[in-house]
Amino acid sequence: MPDTAAPLPYLVFDFHSTSTQVEGLDELAAIALTGQPDQAERVAAIKALTDRGMAGEIGFQESLAQRLALLGAHRRHLAPLVAHLQTKVSESIRRNGDFFRQHAERIYVVSSGFREFIEPVVADFGIRPGHVLANTFTFDAEGNITGCDAANVLSRDGGKIQQLKDLQLDGPVYVLGDGYTDYQIREAGLAKRFYAYTENVSRPTVVAAADEVLPTFDEFLYQLKLPMTLSYPKNRIKVLLLENPDARAAELFRQEGYQVEQVTGALDEEELIARIEGVSILGIRSKTNVTERVLAAANRLIAIGAFCIGTNQIDLPAAMRRGVAVFNAPFSNTRSVVELTLAELIVLARRIPEKNPKMHAGEWDKSAQGAFEVRGKTLGIIGYGNIGAQLSVVAEALGLKVLYYDVAEKLQLGNATKVNTLEELLPQADIVTLHIDGRPENKNFFGAKHFALMKPGALFINNARGHVVDVPALAEVLHSGHLGGAAIDVFPYEPKTNQETFESELRGLPNVLLTPHIGGSTAEAQRNIAEFVPERIMQYINTGNTQQSVNFPNILLPTQQAHRLIHIHANVPGVLAKINNVLAAHHVNILGQYLKTNELVGYVITDIDKAYDQDVIQALREVEHTIKFRVLY
Repeated sequence: MPDTAAPLPYLVFDFHSTSTQVEGLDELAAIALTGQPDQAERVAAIKALTDRGMAGEIGFQESLAQRLALLGAHRRHLAPLVAHLQTKVSESIRRNGDFFRQHAERIYVVSSGFREFIEPVVADFGIRPGHVLANTFTFDAEGNITGCDAANVLSRDGGKIQQLKDLQLDGPVYVLGDGYTDYQIREAGLAKRFYAYTENVSRPTVVAAADEVLPTFDEFLYQLKLPMTLSYPKNRIKVLLLENPDARAAELFRQEGYQVEQVTGALDEEELIARIEGVSILGIRSKTNVTERVLAAANRLIAIGAFCIGTNQIDLPAAMRRGVAVFNAPFSNTRSVVELTLAELIVLARRIPEKNPKMHAGEWDKSAQGAFEVRGKTLGIIGYGNIGAQLSVVAEALGLKVLYYDVAEKLQLGNATKVNTLEELLPQADIVTLHIDGRPENKNFFGAKHFALMKPGALFINNARGHVVDVPALAEVLHSGHLGGAAIDVFPYEPKTNQETFESELRGLPNVLLTPHIGGSTAEAQRNIAEFVPERIMQYINTGNTQQSVNFPNILLPTQQAHRLIHIHANVPGVLAKINNVLAAHHVNILGQYLKTNELVGYVITDIDKAYDQDVIQALREVEHTIKFRVLY
């Protein structure tokens, strides 16, 4: 690789599916054949010929001749094609447009496509007409496209090889393209390196022949240590998603350009330690525990996404000390859990857990014994957060009277009545439902003494966390008949995969409704979670925003002004002063600065002018008590 002081190698770019996201002839066909009854069939045939030619399965000359014969295009179709292609420039090439304009004299576009639509598209990036080497169309007197200029070397098999020979470039040549004809330039000894460009399309035969694979142009600039628009190529950011979050999560991360690896089930500590090296973003649900040991093995971890409400499965202080921001989905499945709770209390009130299996066994047990309407009954909600509060509103609409208890002061909604103690709430409630968080100190929060205070025949629901209830004590009061029934969706230990057997003291009890932690398992909730968590993480990585992080100081940052320095440090006195002393010593102009701290870390964001000595970056990394430091631009 050249150092940045050496002249830039000559860069030879393909056009179709490299400089742009699409193949020009394919798009021209779609425009020219609009309204034709056989449009879809002919466009598909042209695309198939394109792919076969690009993969090296048939000769280029044969592929081109057959495509032109199917095209049926006219000169008038070229202007709308150019306008369309200008919107289809590859994202990373568009992002680094200044690089092309700055180094236009070292850049050539060599394409088997056509000058008529290539030249105006690449002109936007400073590429001069003399550096565009492509075919030209031939037209009849009416302006119909009849073929291509047969005298142009690029219209023939091996045309790119001959074109490079004719150029006689004095210096190393690097070729970037997605087709086999691009590789042939390297194969002929006319290029020092061939890069398979896969941002838009990846052809196995081309990738196999490449010296390097480029998921984006950012990666090329990063490898050659050349100026780039992004601070770091996004294709180098690895995401590990466990426990099968909705497919939308992986889709969003891939759209951002990240590498995504998915594991269907949870991983135990040793398994996760073995997989975490090199991972920048970890996505989990409720069954994977992120421990101090896991975090110690995570050499590149930036953020953790909990695709659920709870975060007790993550060692939040340890993550904080290592500069790893954690984000969850506190609101995304609220409605789903509320609806499940409502369904459960009605099903329990009508004794469905007992009636349903009897019917399946052929037993007709028509009886009103123990069944009641929920209208007019008292619902006791323990934990009046997002779920508890929304539940109270919907429950009132069903005619329930609502009492609630929470350790924190919460605004009561509707006609809900706050009580000051559990001892006050439990004897009054016909139905008790738990909606508290899963912090360690809440283990066995609800036990034998609380069940004893409940009304005889009352119903109990837990859709919060499994360990907050003393399950053996619950089983005992159900066996004794003190409680009329229970619905449980969460358990102290839950199987890691669907193949593992579920074990519990509650199995086999006729008045108990058991569900496998599906409170948030609706299409709507999973989709909401799968969008909310990646968006928070990508905002953090792209801008430094920590809004709604569960373990970092929360800062909603203004728009980035130039280069942004992200500095995470241990919360000890004097670090901000040391940061600013470094900036002052290097004569760096500060455009804006933001600081927030919590009990463990300080988070400083500094926007500075683009012009600064690179030594300042290393000096900031060496500031005492630094945990993590990165630059955004």
